[in-house]
Amino acid sequence: MDHIAAAEERLVNERLRQKLNEVNAAAQEHLSGIQDHINFTLQQAYFKCAYECFDRRRKPEEISNCVENCSVPVLKAQNLVENEMAKFQERLSRSLTVCQDKYEAAKLQPNYNNARNDLESCVDLSVKDSINLIPHVAGKLKAYLSIEN
Repeated sequence: MDHIAAAEERLVNERLRQKLNEVNAAAQEHLSGIQDHINFTLQQAYFKCAYECFDRRRKPEEISNCVENCSVPVLKAQNLVENEMAKFQERLSRSLTVCQDKYEAAKLQPNYNNARNDLESCVDLSVKDSINLIPHVAGKLKAYLSIEN
């Protein structure tokens, strides 16, 4: 019975990995424009701004402060994306933990046969909900960063 349980556990883990890959693919699709905006538009503005800071009439401290001020928009944007994605990942993690808890509880019950199916249904729903949430997260980030669709 242990071999069967181990095989079932591997199957469940593989399906979970597949579902998480679906979430990652959806996130990449919806967030790539935001990353491009940060990596190119904001970074380009940062370098142009920083370039202007280097003036022989300025003291080294003034140059340093100027360059630091130029980096603020990029850093704010990066922090915003990181914070929103951390919240998204935390929501997904909590949802999947609930599925795992239900699965563990179901294994203790006599009708254990449906536990794996219930787990897969729960994970499918959690992943689907998360994938449906990604466009809203991306929209929120685009609005904050003033990115046109």
